[in-house]
Amino acid sequence: MFGLGPTELIIITVIILLLFGAKRLPDIGKGLGGAIREFRKVKHEISPEEPSDENQSSENASTMEAKVVDKVLEQVPGVKKAVEVKKKVKKVKEFIK
Repeated sequence: MFGLGPTELIIITVIILLLFGAKRLPDIGKGLGGAIREFRKVKHEISPEEPSDENQSSENASTMEAKVVDKVLEQVPGVKKAVEVKKKVKKVKEFIK
């Protein structure tokens, strides 16, 4: 698997456990799994069976990317809070101007 041996995988696993802790790993896995599931769902809903035009397919790709980004931001713990804080900061900056 990508040229990684068992020793490297164990070291990576230990580092991840130290960074996130054992309690947060299931939440992160659940969020990523949900994001992947939503990505597949959105891809299935948006992508037409046979794209008739290149412009249409590129527009669908950008729309699909935006929806996937939104879904990922909703699913992954911590990222949602960061996005909310960013939106609040943006509102404050607009208010100050």
